[in-house]
Amino acid sequence: MTAVISEAPPAAAKRSSITATGLVLISIWGLIFVGIVWALVNSVDPERLASYGGRIAQGFVVTVELVIASMLIGALISIPVAAGRLSTNRLVAGIAFGFSYFFRGTPLVAQTFLIYYGAGQFSSELKAVGMWWLFRDALNCAVIAFALNTAAYQAEILSGAIRNVPRGQREGAAALGLHKWLTLRKIILPQALVSAIRPYGNEVILMTKASSIASIITVLDLMGQTRYVFSKTYDLSFYFWAALFYLATVEVVSHLVNLVEARLTRHVRPPSTARG
Repeated sequence: MTAVISEAPPAAAKRSSITATGLVLISIWGLIFVGIVWALVNSVDPERLASYGGRIAQGFVVTVELVIASMLIGALISIPVAAGRLSTNRLVAGIAFGFSYFFRGTPLVAQTFLIYYGAGQFSSELKAVGMWWLFRDALNCAVIAFALNTAAYQAEILSGAIRNVPRGQREGAAALGLHKWLTLRKIILPQALVSAIRPYGNEVILMTKASSIASIITVLDLMGQTRYVFSKTYDLSFYFWAALFYLATVEVVSHLVNLVEARLTRHVRPPSTARG
């Protein structure tokens, strides 16, 4: 009896997910973008750039300071909020949930207006308690609004990362007789922070781009200075340079997050095989 060996059917040719029409449209949009960029670059007046370039640089410094201050203050606020989100006490968990729900569910621009314009409605009361110095400055109001907003997001990132740690880690620590705080500090948080690095990086990027809202309340950040320069020169190319500043900042943050993540997760990556 002759055995019949069945041959495997030929592999089906992979269909490209990009059609000819899609390539044409992408090419057209790419050419339009390159043309706009080329026109803006060529329209730059060296004298205007020398006159107002310093203001753009000052605005960029204010933006960086605003983002760093907001992220650090927000990180401090997020710790008790995250603890509340993880609490088994209904009252504490409800307050933490309400804080997070409000600041994540309402627009950042509305929160900024509430703090900046709302503080002015209570200037007498704030002066009476010695707090008017804090709310009379637009930059301080922007930092407060941004810090509260990012605190809500950071609290969700932190609490979610802690929940993501396998329960067996806590049970193993309890079997060894470790105290709860020691377990949290030595076992739970190190693993949680590793998984939270990328969400934290995304939050920094989002806050960097959202910082342009501060210019609406007269803060002379990067966007505020750009609007001022445009009102004096009507030179649209300054908005292009401001966009490049934002893009460069996002790229730097993205690469830093990648480096930190690669450094902290090097023990879980498979070793590279040596080629002989």
